[in-house]
Amino acid sequence: MFIKILLTVIFLIVTVAVGLYSRKQASSVDGFVLGGRAVGPWLTAFAYGTSYFSAVVFVGYAGQFGWKYGLSSTWIGVGNAVIGSLLAWIVLGRRTKLMTQHIESRTMPDFFGTRFDSQGLRVVASIIAFVFLIPYTAGVYKGISTLFEMGFGIPYEYCVVIMALLTAAYVILGGYKATAMNDFIQGIIMLFGIVTVIIAVLAAKGGLTSAIQQMATVSDPQDAANGVAPGAYASLFGPDPWGLLGVVVLTSLGTWGLPQMVGKFYSITDEQAIRRGTIISTIFALVVAGGCYFLGGFGRLFGTPPLLPNGRLDFDAIVPSMLETLPDILIALVVLLVLSASMSTLASLVLTSSSTMTLDLIYRDKKSLPGEVEEGSIDDIVSERIERRKVVVMRVLIVFFIVISLMIALNPPTFIAQLMGISWGALAGAFLAPFMLGLYWRGVTTAAVWACFAWGVGITVINMLLGNPINPINCGAIAMIGGFPIVWLCSLFTPSINKEKLNKMFECYN
Repeated sequence: MFIKILLTVIFLIVTVAVGLYSRKQASSVDGFVLGGRAVGPWLTAFAYGTSYFSAVVFVGYAGQFGWKYGLSSTWIGVGNAVIGSLLAWIVLGRRTKLMTQHIESRTMPDFFGTRFDSQGLRVVASIIAFVFLIPYTAGVYKGISTLFEMGFGIPYEYCVVIMALLTAAYVILGGYKATAMNDFIQGIIMLFGIVTVIIAVLAAKGGLTSAIQQMATVSDPQDAANGVAPGAYASLFGPDPWGLLGVVVLTSLGTWGLPQMVGKFYSITDEQAIRRGTIISTIFALVVAGGCYFLGGFGRLFGTPPLLPNGRLDFDAIVPSMLETLPDILIALVVLLVLSASMSTLASLVLTSSSTMTLDLIYRDKKSLPGEVEEGSIDDIVSERIERRKVVVMRVLIVFFIVISLMIALNPPTFIAQLMGISWGALAGAFLAPFMLGLYWRGVTTAAVWACFAWGVGITVINMLLGNPINPINCGAIAMIGGFPIVWLCSLFTPSINKEKLNKMFECYN
């Protein structure tokens, strides 16, 4: 216990110290939100990866999908690396950096408002982002607190509150630069931790070959009724390939439309840094995500998880049960691993939410496109005062956002995986298609973006209100993919945006 507490305290001291170190760079809006748009490839790549993978993946998804799909759940991690990292950086990285810098966009809702010439889109996008980032944040709290409870014996409620306070401290102090620097430190811990834990867990089952042979003999009482063949949990594509595909789509393609993920491309220094960041981010995702799901695939070897009051299996208890027999020093490492992953994700979520609400809802500055003349000018002293005021408002909203998500985390309505499915489904369903197509195709219309917003949020909320007749994971995947034909068809039959404005926006790619 002394070792666990000592390592955790050192880690927390370092994170707060980084916040203090970065506070001078967080005095302006660009500094607080984007790190001055001068963050290098290593920090950006690790910030992307650590924001991507948190306790939601390590505890919730690895446990639940490892139980459902066995060793084939490793494909989810591979999909996260190839689609969620490699292709995301290739397809979105350069174009996002160039256009957002060209039109002076600081957030995703700001991009929608400027790119599609609609302040209404900017406001609604900011509300969607704020509302649907909350359940994801609650899922992250739940995941880290479950492991803390196992590793330290601290009640769940105390863990959640402590996590919230510490995350708020270093984000409020140092903004994005502190978050990125901490993400780098936390990413190194995650890389080392996941490899060590996999080796230790497999060693407890006689090694890799023995563990796979044991998985080949595993069966479930309901397998025969569901038509699952013997040995399916050790097979290449598992007992339910189509269900597995839905999870791969949600967790991999979903990052392309999430404000806290795409925002990383806003802040990177230049195009050369994007190329290096692509490689770093992909390797990081392959090790961390691939390792998490590979580990979760052996969950059935460690007994059946306990039942919840409603009679369903407690999937969130699977990974903690796999780890509780490890030596104390390894449990301390696991706690640091998940703490690192979760704090980085929480920091990214609260920073995204507060900046979105401040810049796109409370202060909606009307910007001129490059080459246009601004109407009137603001005195430099007044402008600087307004900038400082915005930073103060963002810091206040960070506290507000954390309090709301904390209230949900203290009374979690469902499994971690379902919380994430609802959040990612609505956000990526609404944002992915218009954002990606808006970077490449001049023909996307304002009406098409409105239609996609209604589609992504509508299908997610209706499914939730009807009691989730479609699994939230599959519903999220449908929302994302369905957005593309909706944007394309609506753009063909609705009025286009002023060509002169479009030409000014797209000249950044010349």
